Amino acid sequence: MAVSRPFRIALLGYGLAGRVFHAPLIAAVDELELTAIVTRDGERRSRARGDHPAAARLDSPEEVWEGADDFDLAVVAAPNRAHVPLARAAIAAGLAVVVDKPLATSADEARVLLRDAQDRGVMLTVFQNRRWDGDFLTVRGLLDEDALGEVRRFESRFERWRPDLAGGWRESAEPEEGGGLLYDLGSHLVDQALSLFGPAAVVYAELDRRRTGAQTDDDTFVALTHASGVRSQLWMSAVAAQPGPRFRVLGSQAAYVKYGLDVQEESLHAGRRPEDGSWGREPEDRWGLLGSGGKLRRVPTVAGTYQRFYEGVALALRGSGGPPVEPAEAVAALEVLDAARASAREQRVVRI
Repeated sequence: MAVSRPFRIALLGYGLAGRVFHAPLIAAVDELELTAIVTRDGERRSRARGDHPAAARLDSPEEVWEGADDFDLAVVAAPNRAHVPLARAAIAAGLAVVVDKPLATSADEARVLLRDAQDRGVMLTVFQNRRWDGDFLTVRGLLDEDALGEVRRFESRFERWRPDLAGGWRESAEPEEGGGLLYDLGSHLVDQALSLFGPAAVVYAELDRRRTGAQTDDDTFVALTHASGVRSQLWMSAVAAQPGPRFRVLGSQAAYVKYGLDVQEESLHAGRRPEDGSWGREPEDRWGLLGSGGKLRRVPTVAGTYQRFYEGVALALRGSGGPPVEPAEAVAALEVLDAARASAREQRVVRI
């Protein structure tokens, strides 16, 4: 449908996810307007006022539901345990919803959300921004070009060196509340693997707590066998003093090996925005290598484009396409995470 004004957005939460990721990316899309920011925290309210002076500051989500006619979309950027109740309340108010990953803390909860959105006829999507990482887009391009031949093994890592606990709900929450690396970084790694190679048939996982006092997994490994036959091996760690390659993709004709994380998160933390001319571009010394044996060449990393997610949201709200991430795909990823938890707990391979 044609609109004469931007779509009005209420952002629920102004912590790391809301402040660093969602708010700047929303502001980068002309068809979207950050109309209100919901947070009770005094310091965050002050920061929100400075960052986005035109946005109203609200104390509670209930103010959004009560004034739902003033909004088109709610963005849930609260802790994981609040994703489902806030999203269900937004849907009940007739608002389209973006939920930060993971969509829920179990596949069953995610199915309930999907059913609610379908019954109410509103858009529901999940913020899987890592689908627009430059290195991931590069891997997808190489697969489209058949540059590797038949892919046999896909290795993917998010490894960091954080040997001391930092506190906060991600490290102190119970697994049922969505804490730990499996639901944090694992949500991205599993989503990327499924996006590239299709549904998983078999899951094996190891969820370890390495740091003194750790209450959630901080050193995790998940192995998938896809229905396509590809094997994905996914590592996520806070205790990797020397990280392995971000991607190592082994094919019948060549391999692609890439070190280092996508630059967009670093840029957002530094206050840079997608409007910058060099947004998402990596320096040449961080490009990956493609080839076999001694015949290797550097492959330019495709520029990352996190803003494409919210551009897709605007298109969906306009009625010009589906959501940028289908919620059914988020359900499939959560089925894998559920299976990974069962595998680690019961020390067995789980078939989906």
